Amino acid sequence: MNEKTYKTMKIAGAGNIALGIIILVTGVACGILAIINGAGLIRRKSDILF
Repeated sequence: MNEKTYKTMKIAGAGNIALGIIILVTGVACGILAIINGAGLIRRKSDILF
């Protein structure tokens, strides 16, 4: 009985670590894209008219 519990906890832990890595990579990629887009807007701010 205890072996099933530990196996389930092991699978859940590994899944959470994998999900955390995926979320971290996605967050970093989104941050980099936001910085690049912001830099492009700042570079062309004289062309923007309101």
